Amino acid sequence: MMKDIFSNFRGNLFGGITAGIVALPLALAFGVQSGLGPDAGLYGAIFIGFFASLFGGTNTQISGPTAPMTAVSMVVIAGIIAANNGSVEQALPYILLVFLMAGIFQIVLGLVGVGKYIKYIPYPVVSGFMTAIGVIILITQVLPLVGYYAKDDVAFINEFKPQAEEVLLDKILKDEAGEGILVLEDFKETVRRAESISEEEILAEAVTLAKAESSGVIGAVKSAPRAFSNINWLELILALLTIAIIYGFKRITTVVPSTLVALLVVSCGAYFLKLEYLPIEQIPGGFPMPNLSMFSEFSFGQISPYVFTALTLSFLGAIDSLLTSVVADNMTKTKHKPNKELIGQGIGNSFAALFGGIPGAGATIRTVVNINSGGTTKLSGMVAALFLLVVLLALGPVASQIPAAVLAGILITVGIGVMDYRGLKAIPNMPKSEIAIMLVVLLLSVFWNLVYAVGIGLIMASLIFMKKIGDASASKSKIVPLLDADELSMSWNDEINFPKTLKEEVFIKRLEGPLFFGNTSDFQELAGSIPETATHLVIRMGKVPYMDQSGLYAMEEILLRLSQKGVTTLIVGLQSQPRIMMENIDIIPDLVAKECIFKTFNTAMIYINENVKDIVS
Repeated sequence: MMKDIFSNFRGNLFGGITAGIVALPLALAFGVQSGLGPDAGLYGAIFIGFFASLFGGTNTQISGPTAPMTAVSMVVIAGIIAANNGSVEQALPYILLVFLMAGIFQIVLGLVGVGKYIKYIPYPVVSGFMTAIGVIILITQVLPLVGYYAKDDVAFINEFKPQAEEVLLDKILKDEAGEGILVLEDFKETVRRAESISEEEILAEAVTLAKAESSGVIGAVKSAPRAFSNINWLELILALLTIAIIYGFKRITTVVPSTLVALLVVSCGAYFLKLEYLPIEQIPGGFPMPNLSMFSEFSFGQISPYVFTALTLSFLGAIDSLLTSVVADNMTKTKHKPNKELIGQGIGNSFAALFGGIPGAGATIRTVVNINSGGTTKLSGMVAALFLLVVLLALGPVASQIPAAVLAGILITVGIGVMDYRGLKAIPNMPKSEIAIMLVVLLLSVFWNLVYAVGIGLIMASLIFMKKIGDASASKSKIVPLLDADELSMSWNDEINFPKTLKEEVFIKRLEGPLFFGNTSDFQELAGSIPETATHLVIRMGKVPYMDQSGLYAMEEILLRLSQKGVTTLIVGLQSQPRIMMENIDIIPDLVAKECIFKTFNTAMIYINENVKDIVS
């Protein structure tokens, strides 16, 4: 095993360093977005990247904080901080404990073999969720984009002073109750403690309340008018310049990551020109140390409301990682081990939580960069993590001078890039039920709760699917005369006269039942199983009454790959609903000509006998 890991050392070294360079600005940006600071993003990228690669089941995968995981983590962090009087320091042990639970849940999911069931999540749910992630990032970055931070808005903070006094008084009453002091009998003690509250304490509490009011999607929307009336033009220019470089530099070359170029150019320019910009939070130097306070200050009452959230976070990380694993498989012509990958991701997230990092998953862009740069084994992912550790140890104080506006600009491009444009473009041609699922998941994720939105989307998809399958089955049910036993055992008996001389050139794929999100994975293995001698493939779809959006895209992908191999596809018995779906996105006639669609297998055989030659002796 160790020999395999260290094979192609040069390629893995270069691939890992390149992936690490791409990961650096994203790790910092995701850390800031989460609410725990840039160091938390770096710690997550280091520990998840190293241990997920070492123990995972995808050789070329690069793991670390991702947009979906950070968006959910941001909600978790904000909720726990709010429950701890707005104190990040007080809330941190509970936040990290939730992340640790998520990692442990992932390990359990891998051990019990859940990895192979991830494919059952339907496309509209994934599409709606991914688009929601992009929208959430864009909305929440509007305030940093224009340089508005509630903690610096004195007028806004002053509005919360009465509420801050109420919160502090309520804390006094709770403390007295815990100490066994009867407030009504010893009201002087309450007054004494209230009088000892300083103006600084009131101000600090008001700042906490103001920050909470402007956080999240709803907070950003509410604060937008105030933000746009108090634009910090320097911050806005730095952010827009960052965005322009990210998109503009890609047109020049993709060899060097444009995100890193933007980070270096704008940060160095702002620093050396001595502009009065707002820097990111201080990144502590030295090797990260484990945060053991999560165990010493453990309280089940504090953590119990977040057990389900931790489980959901683990599932989200599993989906995010395994989707990236599929991408890596397609690029490297390998096969990942899904359950082992979940175990590796769980170990990585657990270590990240212990050292104060935010959770993450397999990152598609970083994985693609690694493969294109020569990475072939697990060593590349470990190199990427070690590269980030070197950056942390050597350049921590330097990185602390990065303008906050630069990271806001980077996140804006991440938000734009993470949205599922393929699904959005397909809306005019999608069934109304699938559009409804996508939009419900999208809207609920953005304006309510990411976790519940996915659950509701899955329930909707399941109910709609069951209804459609029931309707399809009912429409096909009819009474028929009793058939001969031999005929009953030969449901495809019209293939008996298939010419044996063409057995190396023509292959048949029989499909039975609906082509939907639950069976696309097996169907997608079709293209890889067709021998090099094949010139024609007959897909029998007479028993396929229904095709959903996931099945449609799987069909498109397979037909495209077959076309690239020079294989001509014939379709037999295509029913009306699948045909409409395939015509809507031009699979017919772009990938399957209309003259290659036949009502019966016998008519297809006439075409084969007239057009296919025996080229393999």
